[in-house]
Amino acid sequence: MLQEESDLSLIIAQIVQKLKGSNLYAQLERQAWASLQRPEIKLESLKEDIKEFFKISGWEKKLQNAVYSELSVFPLPSHPAAPPEHLKEPLVYMRKAQGSWEKRILKSLNSMCTELSIPLARKRPVGEQKELLNKWNEMGTDEPDLSLFRPVYAPKDFLEVLINLRNPNYENGDSLSFRTHLGLIQVPLKVKDIPELKEFFVELGLTTGQLGIDDSTQVPPELFENEHVRIGQKVLAEQDSAAAQQYIRQGSPTALRAELWALILNISSQPEDILYYEQLKTNVIQHDLLVDSLIYKDVKLTASNDDYYFVFEDYLYQVLLCFSRDTSVLGHFAYNSASPPKSYIRGKLGLEEYAVFYPPNGVIPFHGFSMYVAPLCFLYHEPSKLYQIFREMYVRFFFRLHSISSHPSGIVSLCLLFETLLQTYLPQLFYHLREIGAQPLRISFKWMVRAFSGYLATDQLLLLWDRILGYNSLEILAVLAAAVFAFRAVNLMEVTSLAAAEAVLADLSTLKVMPLLQIFLFATVT
Repeated sequence: MLQEESDLSLIIAQIVQKLKGSNLYAQLERQAWASLQRPEIKLESLKEDIKEFFKISGWEKKLQNAVYSELSVFPLPSHPAAPPEHLKEPLVYMRKAQGSWEKRILKSLNSMCTELSIPLARKRPVGEQKELLNKWNEMGTDEPDLSLFRPVYAPKDFLEVLINLRNPNYENGDSLSFRTHLGLIQVPLKVKDIPELKEFFVELGLTTGQLGIDDSTQVPPELFENEHVRIGQKVLAEQDSAAAQQYIRQGSPTALRAELWALILNISSQPEDILYYEQLKTNVIQHDLLVDSLIYKDVKLTASNDDYYFVFEDYLYQVLLCFSRDTSVLGHFAYNSASPPKSYIRGKLGLEEYAVFYPPNGVIPFHGFSMYVAPLCFLYHEPSKLYQIFREMYVRFFFRLHSISSHPSGIVSLCLLFETLLQTYLPQLFYHLREIGAQPLRISFKWMVRAFSGYLATDQLLLLWDRILGYNSLEILAVLAAAVFAFRAVNLMEVTSLAAAEAVLADLSTLKVMPLLQIFLFATVT
């Protein structure tokens, strides 16, 4: 009990410390000073009166939302004496694997730099700055020669690293025992089984109304959808992040989704946010980075060729180029197993005082990175708002999909959860695919790394991302990946090669997310 209280007081102290540096703190302070002029504020009951004023004026709700937002990314509780690297990742072998993976990425980036004789960063000449500013809203029309650039890595390279991950303290032995995991991921991590998943995703149950099922044409919409919209409007009127997160577990009405996501992520477009975005844009105009070419190349290879997203090409350049310059993103490395890459000012190699983070946000884009932004373009048409939403989605969720960690929402746990679900509930299918050299994870990995963006139809993808936000967890990605295999199991049992299995699962654009999840979790006999 005492331990719990000390943990709680520690968490409160850390959140208070973090909020003290925020814009909200300054606003609250100004409001408190201004409230002293009001007749209902009495000196003898000053503290209670100001609290009451905050409650009535809506500032208390804003503070609650800010605290709730901090709690949603707060690291899992650890021992008070634990060193800072334990907050990033408690398992030493995971930290080492992540460190060596980062070295590989940086080596790949540096070798590209050397091969092409291109600096990591340079100041643009004035003429080039003017040209970029003039075409800022139509960068998609630009056709730079990117043939020599290659993505620093693709998901399949990352998968190979995860396959080779081992816990040195865990003796698996060479003999295949009944308990040996037959999948590609060979690390012992605790993942949920179906009964635990049913409990965790209880609102997705067959008896609960769902958008994505009960708004279909066969069911009269007034049975569920109209009532759900009415409750959604009430949640928005209350401006309560926690209520919005609970509400969205049953899916978000299309008309309310943009506002609900912004409320859950605690994003409100203040003038200073727009100004900050403009500063990032100025930084892009003034300086050219090598990663800019990687971003261009990625958008051209992925979103530009996508039937749903090609129209947003200009938005993607704007958001991703600004994102690469945003040093506020570095804050998430406090709870991310990864560390931001460093570079040195020319001629000062090895001198720590001349070390700088490169790129400034600490995130090197990989093949498919732009697909994290593309679906958000359907919801937000104002660049600075779109940017803020993406940045918050990234520092809460997406970073976990390309860093090695033991976190339950980390990509290693998702891969293990996917393989365990298939192995436990579809053992014949799993064994068949394994025997023909078509390990299921080799097919599903790319879906999970991209959070299914670019694979599902957009309306279905947004329904899936509703649930990621609602449960503050990425585990649903692994469940959906397993559900897709279960849905196509009959066809997959017929295939005799990896290529044939990939062909069966090549097109997911016709799939309906919610029925698949419900059938797999709640209608399968376990």
